Amino acid sequence: MSEEVTFPPVNVLAALFDLNARQSEQLRRFGVILAQDENAPTTVRDPVRVRDDHLADALVALDLPAVHSAATIADLGSGAGVPGIPLAVALPEARVALVEGNGRKCQFMREAADELGLTNVDVLHDRAETWTDGLGRMDVVTARALAPLDVVAEYAAPLLRLGGALVAWRGQRDPEDEACGRRAAAILGLTVDEPLHVEPYPGALNRYLHVLVKTDPTPDRFPRRDGVARKRPLGRA
Repeated sequence: MSEEVTFPPVNVLAALFDLNARQSEQLRRFGVILAQDENAPTTVRDPVRVRDDHLADALVALDLPAVHSAATIADLGSGAGVPGIPLAVALPEARVALVEGNGRKCQFMREAADELGLTNVDVLHDRAETWTDGLGRMDVVTARALAPLDVVAEYAAPLLRLGGALVAWRGQRDPEDEACGRRAAAILGLTVDEPLHVEPYPGALNRYLHVLVKTDPTPDRFPRRDGVARKRPLGRA
């Protein structure tokens, strides 16, 4: 096995989010895996950038009460396990489902979760539209760099319980994308909060968390068939 990369300290993150020594080490170790494992499905390899752009960017969602108190979380299109694995580290009492349609990425996440000793993570080789076991059960659905906001809203709404929240990580604000998200939300039973500007690390630019809360039942015609949400987005109909 190659020598472990030198990873920057995560003590500031650990203190900020009240992580204990075991959680801090799990977080650091996950950073090492992302930076070093050739099978990690990420182009971010510099350890400082991994800490900032993956770990800190994921944990910033803990500032939202809905996330901090969640018992069930589904991370859609989880990819390399971000934000799902850092949130699972920080919230050991929560059950975190990592939903990913790519089998190779699923294998990476399973191995990473096993190496970290995470027992509250389920890696699901599935898509949001076809994951029927999750319907109506999630306190929080997370999505980072997954799809336009109206598409993400359609993926998430059927999975959320009433009162549950979609948290979508976005970059620079896009008025058209947000308008499409609002139109889709009105159809799906979601209420759109004002986007929350966040600074996961000093100097981070254009980082926003978009929160959509399920305030009404989602119509029974959702989820639509696999692929339809992208082909015929609700917000652009």
